Amino acid sequence: MKTKKLINAGADAVDEMLQGVLAAHPRHLYAVEEMPRAIIARNGPRQGKVGLVIGGGSGHEPTFLGYVGKGLADAAAIGNVFASPPPDPIIACAKAVDGGAGVLFMYGNYAGDVMNFDMAAEMLALDEIEVRTVLTTDDVASAPADQMDRRRGVAGNVFIFKAAGAACDLLYSFDEVERAARHANAQTYTMGVALSPCSLPQTLKPNFLIGDDEMEIGMGIHGEPGVAREPLRTADAVTDELMDRILQEMKAERGDRVAVLVNSLGSTPMMELYIMMRRVKARLDEAGLTIHTALVGNYCTSLEMAGASVTIMHLDDELQRLIDHPCDCAMFAR
Repeated sequence: MKTKKLINAGADAVDEMLQGVLAAHPRHLYAVEEMPRAIIARNGPRQGKVGLVIGGGSGHEPTFLGYVGKGLADAAAIGNVFASPPPDPIIACAKAVDGGAGVLFMYGNYAGDVMNFDMAAEMLALDEIEVRTVLTTDDVASAPADQMDRRRGVAGNVFIFKAAGAACDLLYSFDEVERAARHANAQTYTMGVALSPCSLPQTLKPNFLIGDDEMEIGMGIHGEPGVAREPLRTADAVTDELMDRILQEMKAERGDRVAVLVNSLGSTPMMELYIMMRRVKARLDEAGLTIHTALVGNYCTSLEMAGASVTIMHLDDELQRLIDHPCDCAMFAR
């Protein structure tokens, strides 16, 4: 059975989306000439500032291009749906944002992204542009705690990119930007649940199968297998299962502060997200943790997948300052 989408042709969906984004947000964004998959912030890059380049596959909007702007990412390299960008737009992004202080690559820990961003970094070194990389690995479900380097980057990207972008905007040195980005990643934890599949524009068919009365805990944002296929339960029970795993690993102490993201995977409505947010707050209250900031909505999606994720960033004074630092992006502002 085919799904329904408001597209023209599947092969054109990403480029036509980017044309629409640039038409809607000309104050924030432009594309490198003859490189439409390299999206640059109009007011971000500047001399003496570490440039921040993020990127990955399409289909997760507003991740990645929605977080390009003053105070956050300087550029995003855009790939096909659920596919890494090739090296060329990554290189174009880096050259466009290079202010002489180095360029930081940040993206989720996926094999295709690692390969192509690493190739781009090697080619940029030939032009004497120094590049460093910090992978995001916030997905608690994707590997055990003693194998964090194998974990995927998911919705926690929002907070991790935010902290790194603020460090760049505050003119931290390259060493300090890298340190802050790694620290932000280490303090960020995400767990998700999927209720139904999404479908790619090229196929118009579900990318996995799940029963009408089932859910999958820990499923990845591309449909990667989770940790458990279970009967669908109430919002509180599901949220408790996600929070149990996060709190167990985070090991926070009473009185600590956190940033919270309750994120839709694409088709889960705000009503359901706020029901989950209510339970997240109750669990954090029980643990004696204070919510410093909370985001609820579509921040890192998986096309039209039904489901949600909860992200908790364990704040300290520095991370709180970085999260609070102003930013002005096409789809996100603080």
